[in-house]
Amino acid sequence: MIDLPNLEDAQKLAQAIVNTIPEPFLVLDDEIRVLAASRSFYEKFRVDPERTRGHLLYSLGDGQWNIPALRILLETIIPEKTAMDGFEVEHDFPNLGRRTMLLNARKVLYDDSSLSTILLAFFDVTDRRAIEREKENLLQQTEELLRQKDTLLREMQHRVANSLQIIASILLLKARAVTSEETRLHLQDAHQRVMSVAEVQRHLHTSISVDQIEVGSYLSKLCASLAASMTGEDNPVAIDVVADKEWIGSDKAVSLGLIVTELVINAIKYAFPVVRADDAIAVTYEVDKSDWKLIVSDNGIGKNTVTTRETAGGLGTAIVQALVKQLDAKMDVASSTEGTSVSITRATFTSRIPQAA
Repeated sequence: MIDLPNLEDAQKLAQAIVNTIPEPFLVLDDEIRVLAASRSFYEKFRVDPERTRGHLLYSLGDGQWNIPALRILLETIIPEKTAMDGFEVEHDFPNLGRRTMLLNARKVLYDDSSLSTILLAFFDVTDRRAIEREKENLLQQTEELLRQKDTLLREMQHRVANSLQIIASILLLKARAVTSEETRLHLQDAHQRVMSVAEVQRHLHTSISVDQIEVGSYLSKLCASLAASMTGEDNPVAIDVVADKEWIGSDKAVSLGLIVTELVINAIKYAFPVVRADDAIAVTYEVDKSDWKLIVSDNGIGKNTVTTRETAGGLGTAIVQALVKQLDAKMDVASSTEGTSVSITRATFTSRIPQAA
């Protein structure tokens, strides 16, 4: 049979247990008087044990512990819930200064007595809250800097687009003024390509995010704009876009946009010398992790069957090849009497979409 300690020994044992708790800890009676306090409580709040034990908690430190939030916890919440964790109190604590404390409280009821005790633990989170506020301030500053960056980039894009429009207008005026037919064609070609770049910039400018562009929406709007400006009743070419959902950087979006613009314009100009009801251009973009594949295909007459279509040494082809190299990709061209397909592939990509041409 185990011998139970007498009352004095039990009190010593209880005080020893309380003293082992590293955080400030109090044991209160049902009248909120201090029955016991941990050594860490005395060290933390620099109070005298003789002026603490047996005294009303609210009277400690000349009444400086008479904290409204603490009274709410001990007199309202604990009697109803018997337990509360993480109750935050910010206060100028005696001999300590302004601190933020998390309080954990438990009400202990006894079977053979109507009396009760309250266990109260203090966790100083002042430094943690300061770090959190600092992080929040840094986050707000970062968001403001990003907002300013976004505004500046949009303004820059707007100015670039305006400048391109001015250049295009000058080229068109020059094309109308020259007498040489060859020079006029070159100026008109330059005008068309400047307008293509301006169109890409315009779509980037209308995007929700400057740094990240959603490929499918971007290419769909770009191709719709090209169709509206270059097709019509006399040249009813349908342009369809199928793209995996992916967000890409604006620099990559510019390159892809220019490639698609160049290839679509080239197809509209040369692939359909004879109008047919089913004339169509397909633009597909697929993603496989870090790899991707862009295909622009048409169901036109093919490159080998017309002498006026751009050759490998044409300006448009040279522009596309330069952009493909910039994207660290490769270009393949397949052409027959059933149409032409230009594939731009990053790494070893396996297409999931069957191609008609």
